[in-house]
Amino acid sequence: MQNNEEWILCPVCQNKTRVKMRDDTKLENFPLFCPKCKKETLINVSKLNITPITEPDAKTQGH
Repeated sequence: MQNNEEWILCPVCQNKTRVKMRDDTKLENFPLFCPKCKKETLINVSKLNITPITEPDAKTQGH
């Protein structure tokens, strides 16, 4: 059985990251860091499909 491998591309700038995925890779809430644009994005990966997770920014709580 041959596994297909691909580099994970940054959802922000579309450049190659340092992480590879295979067709049987499953990731949930994975913090993907891009060395090119220096941004970290939460992603889900399933069957070579990458889905960025958009969450509202955390707000500071005042006391």
